[in-house]
Amino acid sequence: MNLPHFKRVPEHIGIIPDGNRRWAEGKGMTRDRGYEFGIAPGMQLYHLCLALGVKELTFYGFTQDNTKRPEPQKDAFKKACIDAVRSLAGHDASLRVIGDAASSSFPPELLPYTKRIKFGRGLIKINFLVNYGWQWDLRHGMSKTDNRSGKRAIQMAIASSDVSRIDLIIRWGGRRRLSGFLPVQSIYSDFYIVEDYWPDFKAEHFFEALKWYESQDVTLGG
Repeated sequence: MNLPHFKRVPEHIGIIPDGNRRWAEGKGMTRDRGYEFGIAPGMQLYHLCLALGVKELTFYGFTQDNTKRPEPQKDAFKKACIDAVRSLAGHDASLRVIGDAASSSFPPELLPYTKRIKFGRGLIKINFLVNYGWQWDLRHGMSKTDNRSGKRAIQMAIASSDVSRIDLIIRWGGRRRLSGFLPVQSIYSDFYIVEDYWPDFKAEHFFEALKWYESQDVTLGG
């Protein structure tokens, strides 16, 4: 594939891969079947980011709130996360899974990845949020700081402290909400919506988001 040229590429991109259940229903499947079709798009996106020189990529796997869903769906999205992480682990990446690993909802197969591991040449930093909750993330930081510690100390103490500020968040599936996605790192993120469902991922979705990002005035509040 011939890649478009971009004047400015985000260093860190966050991905909210939504619409799996609605996609499955539209195909006449049960809702839980949609998750298995979300793995290949993630790998396509990994290769595109690598080719374009993106330095960091964060995938939203599932949240602590998602674990309230019916058992077949929970089993399906847990398996999809396990398969996705194992697929990424076979490529050039510095990989870490971030989430409440002390909970029974955390897949034990992913425990080895809760500390960052370099695979191959480690060409891109990848964060995968599994059984993640924004309250869990912030409580981790608040328990180690006090009101006199300052903003920087809190940022260094949260559970996701080694995840950098996110430049661009892209959400598939048409929903216009962050759903608790890394609240500290996303404070100044630009937010792009793709109307199509995640299993219908196309490279053009990604290229259109990057083209839109080029036109944004990044001031970080200044």
